[in-house]
Amino acid sequence: MIVVDGVPISASPEETESLPGDDILASLLEHPVLVSASARLIATPHRNFSVSDEQSPPLKHVYVFQREYATVDPSRVDLVGMDEATTCVGLVIRNPRNGIVSVAHMDFVNVVDVGVTQMLSLILEADEDHTLDVHLIGGFEDAPRGFVDDAIGSEGHKHPDGYSLPLCSKILEVLHCRPEIFHVQTLCVLGHNTKRDENGNPLPIISGFLLDTSSGAVFPASFDSTSRVPDEIVRRVRVTVSSMDPSWEGKLLETYDTNQDRFQIAACSWASGWGRYGLSLQQLSDSEMLSQCSTSPAAEGPDFLENERRKWAYLIKYPDWRQTFLGKKPRIFERASDEKWIRC
Repeated sequence: MIVVDGVPISASPEETESLPGDDILASLLEHPVLVSASARLIATPHRNFSVSDEQSPPLKHVYVFQREYATVDPSRVDLVGMDEATTCVGLVIRNPRNGIVSVAHMDFVNVVDVGVTQMLSLILEADEDHTLDVHLIGGFEDAPRGFVDDAIGSEGHKHPDGYSLPLCSKILEVLHCRPEIFHVQTLCVLGHNTKRDENGNPLPIISGFLLDTSSGAVFPASFDSTSRVPDEIVRRVRVTVSSMDPSWEGKLLETYDTNQDRFQIAACSWASGWGRYGLSLQQLSDSEMLSQCSTSPAAEGPDFLENERRKWAYLIKYPDWRQTFLGKKPRIFERASDEKWIRC
């Protein structure tokens, strides 16, 4: 069930259970409390997060890539966040009693059902009080367009409503149909999170955020190469190839081990054809690669193409996934005394 400012979105349980996601989304986008919350978030100073800029001792943080999620304990982690979201949506679910928080970088509707269950598994285990705070940040009024799926040889698909709208609708529908009480505190998505460039192209205002685990406060943020760690390239590769690995169908990618405060990057397999596909992409111009690899070419950040080319270079160099995940085991990283990650 979804509530805003302590009030359910409908007084009639029979009525609310039948509401589709689109109607729930339309209602919440007009809610004055959530409209004000979006305005406050946008007005909050943006933070450029870099590990090298942090005080001594450095703050412990966990970074979440696309299609990943992480559940963190405030006694172990100070900050958790994500960026690089254009048509994607960041979902935050936090237990206000103990501060346990789960953050997911949702990219497509097919990961929402199981993904929310994955996020809630440790939160619900930790506390019997199922009233949880929720923030949805990201996504914008993206222009409809066709695109080529990540899957090799897949057909292009048309999305007349864009990508952000169906994703937001699905997330709210799933939350609304669950028995837990979800107190939506932020809904900075779609029209609330859209601006225009000089050519009239829609762009997201906020494409990343950090959450302070001690207070639950959320603020706009972006990350640099020192903070998108550990194992950046392998995690980017997993995002792309996981669509063809049946073990990850409909799931968010497992990345962070909450109980041991370490990254445990679960194995993901890929066919050798990904390397050949990457080789063909590397021959494309920047504009052609943007068109092939992004759902929102005009909205990508300045380092998008560099990161894409590094990712495809990895797949060309390592066409056999077993070279990356030896023995089909996860890649494990633990914090050193200086808070940097060391691979075990």
